[in-house]
Amino acid sequence: MNWTDWGIYLLLLAAGSFAGFVNTLTGSGSVVTIAALIFAGLPANIANGTNRLGVMVQTSVGMLTFARHGKAHVQGSAWFITPAVLGGIAGAWLATQTSGEVFERWLGIIMVMMLFIILYKPKKWQREHSEAQGQRNLLNLIVFFGIGFYGGFIQAGIGIFLIIALVLVARFNTQESTILKLSVVFFINIPSFLIFIYYNQVDWVYGGIMAIGQSIGAAIAARFALKSQHAAIWTYRLLVAVVVASIWQLFDLGQYLPSF
Repeated sequence: MNWTDWGIYLLLLAAGSFAGFVNTLTGSGSVVTIAALIFAGLPANIANGTNRLGVMVQTSVGMLTFARHGKAHVQGSAWFITPAVLGGIAGAWLATQTSGEVFERWLGIIMVMMLFIILYKPKKWQREHSEAQGQRNLLNLIVFFGIGFYGGFIQAGIGIFLIIALVLVARFNTQESTILKLSVVFFINIPSFLIFIYYNQVDWVYGGIMAIGQSIGAAIAARFALKSQHAAIWTYRLLVAVVVASIWQLFDLGQYLPSF
């Protein structure tokens, strides 16, 4: 093992820690981890599969942290998890049959769409009490099946999709959305991860190092969400910042800046 290897491991650990924090509160941390895995030398499709190991670990840590504080269960969660898992299975299978170029081609467009949705009526994101109504309806089944499909296929950004749907469609408050989002992502990734393993699209060494970092970030973020009085506001601000940064990276907007 040489210094280059250690440098890559430290990069993956740092990227995983940041992504675990971001993913637990909002989402799109997988944009960071997938980019780090590709930088480490993995093909895009292998990076997509490898990333699922860290997602499994970080969501487990986040859920356990909330459970220790009696916040792990959200009423009606099975109504969202079941269609999302079914969609995730279909999406993961399709991902194993698709070239890596598809991910970068569509992810940037999707991020721009999400930014406009997030910026629409920002006060809805600071709701203190849940107003969840009409959970058992066809719209929720369709929306969460679609989100699950996207999560199984790409994963990056699914947390943002889920929070948008849970806050704006299902009308949960921000804290309940954060908890429920972790549960949905966790259960989506169980069959999805097994599919990527079956098609030999997981690098266990890089994925394991990334998972350690993601578990650290997830634990810190879960405690922050529970203890901070302004968690909803900061979660919203972080959500906007992460989406903007993702758009900047995916469209390589830095190339249009004037050089001095």
